[in-house]
Order: sequence, then C-alpha cells, then structure tokens
Amino acid sequence: MGNNSLHVLKGIDFKVKQGELVAIMGSSGSGKSTLLNILGMLDLADDGSYTLDGVPIKNLSETKAANYRNKFLGFVFQSFNLINYKTAEENVALPLLYQGVSRKTRIQKAKEYLKRVGLLEWAGHLPSELSGGQKQRVAIARAMAAQPKVLLADEPTGALDTKTSYEVMDLIQKLNDEGNTILIVTHEPDIAEMCHRVVILKDGKIIEDKKVDQVRALDHV
Repeated sequence: MGNNSLHVLKGIDFKVKQGELVAIMGSSGSGKSTLLNILGMLDLADDGSYTLDGVPIKNLSETKAANYRNKFLGFVFQSFNLINYKTAEENVALPLLYQGVSRKTRIQKAKEYLKRVGLLEWAGHLPSELSGGQKQRVAIARAMAAQPKVLLADEPTGALDTKTSYEVMDLIQKLNDEGNTILIVTHEPDIAEMCHRVVILKDGKIIEDKKVDQVRALDHV
C-alpha cells in the first residue's frame, strides 16, 4: 500500500508428512488464509522456500502454477465453488479434463468418486438441487478425483450445520485413513480435534504446533 508493506507471515517454519491430517487455526488476521494460499500456489511468498513432494515451488509462471496445482493439489472451499450449470458428475470430472483424461475415463472416475462420497444417485443433479452437505461432498469428490498429493480445505464445514459438518469430517477422516495428506483451515475447536495435529497461528507466527488425540467424527453424529 504505497510505501507501506504489510508482513502477514513472519518466519513460518513447519513440515507436513505424507498421510497427516493437520488443522490450521487462528483468529481473523492471523495469516491462515495467506498461508493456505501460498501452500496452494495461489500466492507466492516474498521470501523463504516451499517444497512440495520434493519439488521447489518458486519462480512459477501462471501456467506452470496452474499445472502444478492440477498435479499436486485438491481444493475444498467453504462456499463449495461448484459450477452451477454443470451436474454433480460434470463438476467432479472437471479436474480430469484439465489433466487430458479421456471422456470415458472422466465419467467412470467421476461416478467412482461420487459413489465413495455416497452421492452416485445424485450424479445427474445440478448444485441447485443439492443440500449444503451434498454440495460439499461433491466438492470433496471433485478434489480427490484427480488424486492429488495434498488436499487443502479452507473452512470446509463453515457453511454447514453441526450434524452435516461432522458427516463431512467423517468423510475427510476416512480419506485420511487411506493415506491422503489433508490440511484444514478452521476456527472451530471441535473440527480441529478431529485432526491428528493442530497448528495455531497468531500475528503471522506459529505459536503452537501440537499432536492431538483424534476424536472420530462419527462419535459426535
């Protein structure tokens, strides 16, 4: 802003191992979203290094960043970000289109992942015909269909009621049980307790990084 610069993150240093389920917490303005945007290659850090699956993430053109995102990452957002005029099946198949997968295989995989999230019978429905919980399940199926190295979830339960939130977290826990690496930004302590590890940010710094005894989501439902 003019001659002023705002340092959002200040010496963040942490590692996530394959297969971890990590919650990132912090109050508004703590740097959670900026950190997630850097991890998701939506923003680039001004300094420091970021390595993903052994690949240094630096000096990326927009095209290369998009290719890396498609190769490495799956995204789940609070607002679902489904395409309104496409069916659930078409939404799930979309990342595979960008990977150059054939139409037949795209449809097959989309059906497979919709089945995994319990929505195969809703494959032909538009987002407007789905509940909030169903939309988030479609979004998770879409994120996982491309088999990303890491799933980044930004407040995935923020727009859902408590019961539906726990059902979505049960799905996320099951995906993690299969070995998927998942990072969740959340401000909800009960959601964070459903992870294995909680990283707490304050004023752009990590003030706590602790292992937690995971609470299974189904125990709450």
